[in-house]
This record gives sequence, C-alpha cells and structure tokens, in this order.
Amino acid sequence: MSNAIEIHDLCKTYPGFSLKSISFTVPQGLCCGFVGPNGAGKSTTLRMLAGLAFPDSGDIRLLGRPVGDSAGKGEIGILFDQPYYQEEWTPLDIERSLAPFYPGWDSARYRNYLSRFGLDARKKFRSFSRGMKQKLAMAVHLSRNTRLLLLDEPTGGLDPAARDELLDILREYMVPENRTILFSTHITSDLERLADRIVYISGGAISYSGDTDELVSRYCVVRGNVLPEGKKDSAIGLRQSSSGYECLMELARIGGLPPDAVTEPATIGDVVVYMERNKKNA
Repeated sequence: MSNAIEIHDLCKTYPGFSLKSISFTVPQGLCCGFVGPNGAGKSTTLRMLAGLAFPDSGDIRLLGRPVGDSAGKGEIGILFDQPYYQEEWTPLDIERSLAPFYPGWDSARYRNYLSRFGLDARKKFRSFSRGMKQKLAMAVHLSRNTRLLLLDEPTGGLDPAARDELLDILREYMVPENRTILFSTHITSDLERLADRIVYISGGAISYSGDTDELVSRYCVVRGNVLPEGKKDSAIGLRQSSSGYECLMELARIGGLPPDAVTEPATIGDVVVYMERNKKNA
C-alpha cells in the first residue's frame, strides 16, 4: 500500500514553540485522526501540508508529490477552522467561481450536498452561521474529484445532529479505496467513529503513530481505593484523592493490583487525557 502522506524529519521553530523533527506516514485509503492538546503543533503541521507555511527543514510529500506541486493541487482538498469566501457570494456564486478551476467538479453532487446540509443556495455567505459556513466548505470539497482531504476541526461548531451527518458523509467519501483523510479534532468520539489510524502529537513531538485499535488496546483505566507504592511507576496520569485513585495503565503492567482495583477498557479520549495529565504531573 502506497502512502498518501509522507512527513520526514519536519522542523519548524516559532518564538516559544518548535516542531521537533516529526515524522509519520498515512497510507492511501485510510482515515487518520491527528490529535493532541492545544499548542501541540497540529495546526502548524497542517499549514505546512497545505503550503501555507514553510518548514525550516524536513520533507513533505502528498500523493507522491512535493507540497505545492501544481499537478496534484486539484486532487487535494483543504479545510481549516474557518472557511473564507466573499461575504456577498451565495453558494451558487461560489460554484460559478470555483468550478472552472476543477475539471472534476460535480454540480449535481454539489447541489445534493447543499440540500442534505439544509443550505439555501441563494443565501449570502455572510448570513450563514459558523456551522453553516463549515458545512458549505465541506460541500465544496466533497464536490471535487479529490483523493486527499486535509481537515482542521471539520466538525467544530456543528450541533450533534449536523456532526453525525457530516461523519456519515466523510465515511461515504472513503468508499473508493484510493481516498484518504487526515483530520485534526478535539472530539474524541469522532475519532472512534471515523479514524483507522491515529497520530498523537504533544509538545511538538510525535508520541504515537499507528492503528487506532492498537493504541487503545494497549491500555486500561484503573480505579481503586489505595494504589500500592510499587505500582505507582506503572500509573499514567495518576490522580489521588480521599475517595481513591484513578490512572491509565498498560495492560501488560496491571499484575499485582489489589483485589479492590477495577479496570476498564480505555478509549482514545482516556489515552489523551491521562497522557497529558502525566506530562503536567512530571
């Protein structure tokens, strides 16, 4: 299987922050969640993937081509936190302006998405809510003949019903085996429903890159009354109070817990929360 995204030793330094020679790949045909706390480097990385910022060093290839290669631009859709179109344009104006630049533009599909998202084709962009603008931008990208979507918080600002609908549409997009999505999000339930793969970044460095199931299957959440001193080195993100303790722990290290300890399967959200708590406690 070839890679849709390849990042090797990518570095970028800003005052007070730096990406620390990060590397990861996303195989073609997979949906990859890009996760981590605020300020971890997600948006910086996505901006470099989009060609909106330039690395200090390192290499990026999208669909086998360098970033910015004109031959591949039509195959890549990019959506950041806040889409921008002319404020006075309607969705019909947006189509008339963009369609000539994309040979694979599908007008019927675009109108279908406008209808599914409940967007008035003759309403001006400035009158749409933030969530409606997000849905309109998704309708644009999903109506092109793209093979790769780079999405920054695609469900941000959407109510639960609209978010559920958008996730269904992204799953539909992935049906042809040559399509790939990389999306950042803070909504871990979106990852559990959509992501085949996880890239976890923290403090400008990659902490994990691999299959979603492999990540969560490594850990469990442990709760109990008193954690023995000998097990504290195994506890990740330990929180203790008068009522007991809770932590994340690798399954391979749960032996020797007291009988009152309760273990539960970890979710992606659990892994992110406890890992970040562990760094703060360090």
